[in-house]
Amino acid sequence: MLDHVFTDAIGALRDALESALLERQALEERFQADILLGDVSWETSYGLPGEGSPPRVQADLTLEWPTWAQTAYRTWYLDEEFTEGPVIEIEVVFRVQRLSEPPDPALVMHALPTHAPQIGDEQLAGLGPTLETMYDSDFQIASHAVEIAYTGQYELDEKTLEDGSALDEHFGSMGGWITSALVRLGDLSLSFEPPTEP
Repeated sequence: MLDHVFTDAIGALRDALESALLERQALEERFQADILLGDVSWETSYGLPGEGSPPRVQADLTLEWPTWAQTAYRTWYLDEEFTEGPVIEIEVVFRVQRLSEPPDPALVMHALPTHAPQIGDEQLAGLGPTLETMYDSDFQIASHAVEIAYTGQYELDEKTLEDGSALDEHFGSMGGWITSALVRLGDLSLSFEPPTEP
């Protein structure tokens, strides 16, 4: 792995999710670079063990390292001058899918924990639900899904840049919060289609 604070943050979040006994979805992890703008992002999906494919409930996570954050990090790293703390942008999307009927978005929202975790000095903020309807090739409704997103920023201070061990502490709370949310969503009385794979 690269020796970079962004990859250290990815490792800290991955450790938190796996310590919470969540299961990474096969082939759902991506590390991407925007060649036009220079932003770098990491995306992954985790679900509860034994859910099948696709799982009934899953968490889609994105960490983004904007170009200006790299500039701030490079200035600190090369010149040892801390002028502006780089920021990692965070998005967590909880997805309930394979639904045979349209869900009540209020029911889904109320199942989620009331407080999102604080990452460093910032607390993730929840957004409203998004409903989705999937059709087959004959334009018959195949299934429904609902998503609820949480977004925020994690600003790295100079101490964290010097010693990345604080990343484990800051991202550690996310594992338990995501597991709790997925269990609560999975316990809802909703009708699900069978998985396409066992």
